[in-house]
Amino acid sequence: MLRFVLAISVSLVTAAVYGPLALRWRRRVRVRREILRLVAAVRLEPYHAAVLRGESTEAAGAELVLDGYLRIDGEGAAFLTEEGRDPARTPAHPLPAALLEAVRRHDPEPVSLGWIDWCDEEYRRRSGAYGNERRDLLPDLPKMPDGEGNRLLACCGCVGIVLTMFFWVMASVLLVAERPHGIREWACAVVAGLGLVALLCAEKAHREVRARTECGDPLGDLIRTEAHPAFEALDEGQRLRVLRSSADHSRWRGVDQVVVEESDDEDDEDDEWLDDKIWWEDAYEYRASDEDEPEARGPSSG
Repeated sequence: MLRFVLAISVSLVTAAVYGPLALRWRRRVRVRREILRLVAAVRLEPYHAAVLRGESTEAAGAELVLDGYLRIDGEGAAFLTEEGRDPARTPAHPLPAALLEAVRRHDPEPVSLGWIDWCDEEYRRRSGAYGNERRDLLPDLPKMPDGEGNRLLACCGCVGIVLTMFFWVMASVLLVAERPHGIREWACAVVAGLGLVALLCAEKAHREVRARTECGDPLGDLIRTEAHPAFEALDEGQRLRVLRSSADHSRWRGVDQVVVEESDDEDDEDDEWLDDKIWWEDAYEYRASDEDEPEARGPSSG
């Protein structure tokens, strides 16, 4: 009779443990299938993917270099070409068009793509508007159920693990405490033993469910699949110069550097030169007046 009770109780506990695992497996499979279906239907524009990767300025600069609007030297300074200075010529896409207009605002002084990306308010406004417009086209992916973040569920899980382990120990002790007799007791003992082994492997089964139903980041993989076509079309030297200019956020600042900083330095130098000039002229005039005064007095005294 004890073996029969053990077989029934172990079977019930095993079903109570593996039942939620099976339901979670089914739910995660359905969510994974839905995520993959939504991502497979996404058709990303190359510039939209570049915005999501944070490489929109590099892609726009690469297109301007490729089309002959910009020239970037080895130090990362961007200059307009003759085609770039022509107001009638403008790229069709809004991002390279906004970048070209930003460089034109600093012409003829050199400016870096990184400084425009960080500090040019008009370019940041237009690129941000493009990103907000394209963001609505992305699908709203369902969240994979994992139980994380739910404290009540986590507490119930901990209590369930403790109770299951306590039951497993007690059932194991009762199972080996007395040798079974007869075929029925042996069958019940085998059923109870298999149920205890299954309970012992429950944690491994839980990890296996998560591993087999994990879909990763399919949208991120789609975004990172390939670089922008214009960036890929550049040769190695052009690509390095575009990257160097995009990484420079402070050195080449166009007219802001030339007008503000150099004009201040020139004013300071002019002020110092004028101060020295006035000091020496005043000293010379003062000394000359001292020398002329005795000569003026000499003849009058004679």
